[in-house]
Amino acid sequence: NGDLLSACPFLRLGGRSQVDDVVSDFFFKRLLRTSYEFREFRHQAVQVVDLGGLAARKVLRRGRALRGHGLRQALHGLQPGLGQHGGVVRGQGGELAADLGGVDVPFYRAGAEVMAEVIGFHLNRGVLAAAPRPAELTVAEVLDGARTVAVLEGVNDHENLGSIFRNAAGLGVDAVLFGTGCADPLYRRAVRVSMGHALLVPYAWAPAWPAELDTLRDNGFRVLAMTPNPAAPTLASAMAELGDAKIAMMVGAEGPGLKEHTMRSSDVRVRIPMSRGTDSLNVATAAALAFYERDRLAP
Repeated sequence: NGDLLSACPFLRLGGRSQVDDVVSDFFFKRLLRTSYEFREFRHQAVQVVDLGGLAARKVLRRGRALRGHGLRQALHGLQPGLGQHGGVVRGQGGELAADLGGVDVPFYRAGAEVMAEVIGFHLNRGVLAAAPRPAELTVAEVLDGARTVAVLEGVNDHENLGSIFRNAAGLGVDAVLFGTGCADPLYRRAVRVSMGHALLVPYAWAPAWPAELDTLRDNGFRVLAMTPNPAAPTLASAMAELGDAKIAMMVGAEGPGLKEHTMRSSDVRVRIPMSRGTDSLNVATAAALAFYERDRLAP
């Protein structure tokens, strides 16, 4: 089966065939089991992510996958109706054709029936990518050269996490630092919601929390903790006072927010003014406002 797959860098799968079964069993089922059966995703040897065409193109055009470890994955375009007509590849394969042509990436196409069989449901973004999971960066590595950092504590919802990475990429955040209780940013739902930016924005896990906030200060960062407390200064006024200083913006879990002892370790607590009795915003939305305010006022 290894010889078969290496000899066929491009396979078009139609109906049930021996090749279809090989791809289903050895590429999809085995890799997806690796991805889903282990509770601790961070220690997997292989990472499987579900990308749409736009996110896949972003990764391919950067010439890397899973933050700099080379494009040595298999892309599996799995859209109903994929095929060639008059020499033109349609569907997700057509969208990715130009990008796949310039990199050494084997890819295979199959119909929706195969996708549903191997992952158990029909809902998907049309492209699966499999790659070795990269070695994680250290806090020192992600802070090197950074001026704006997002710091997360207890953000354990994959959709919120993916949204934060997408917001960070679009609004000038250089890196993300994880405290305790956060979900895996390379889990497939987080990657999907992030539009692939969870693969591209550097991040690191704090080995000691919240003591690692001292490392931020040692590197010249001012640490802002977001809170719904009406006595705290507004986000806009605090950002204006800090000017061109290095900034680390902390957000906490949906609902409880940052822990009190974590906020005590910050330099200043800041709030977003609310109206109509609203206590707070969704964590990804609150983070986006903080990122935008920083980007708007930064020199």
